[in-house]
Amino acid sequence: MAITGLDHVQVAIPRGGEDLARGFYGELLGMREVAKPSALAVRGGCWFESGTAVLHLGVEDPFAPAQKAHPAFLVSDLDDLHERLAAEGHNCVRGDGEIPGVRRFHTFDPFGNRIVPAGLRSTSRPARHEELLAAGSRGCTPR
Repeated sequence: MAITGLDHVQVAIPRGGEDLARGFYGELLGMREVAKPSALAVRGGCWFESGTAVLHLGVEDPFAPAQKAHPAFLVSDLDDLHERLAAEGHNCVRGDGEIPGVRRFHTFDPFGNRIVPAGLRSTSRPARHEELLAAGSRGCTPR
């Protein structure tokens, strides 16, 4: 048995937050909403996808935003997305170089959930995790 990929990421939203989510994830980030199966649609929430990224937004009651845990989205034009989010009033904090070879920033969705857009990386470079392992990192660090 081996894990072969990632099917989706689930992020919580408050009850009744679907329209706000559509504005942020659909219109601002440019993700396409996909229909939830009818058995799950009655629970609320909404699903989005773009490229290989699949995001499920599920209603959580009581709701608490994820301020540390986050999806990290690969984007084709990091600077353009940064400008669009900032123009809409989202605080975008750059984190370029915190991970070798990775340009990224973090911001928050309208519910306070952290998201991290990152620039596409060259396919000629080894995967980040392989680089970190080669440099002696075990992937997890003690507190």
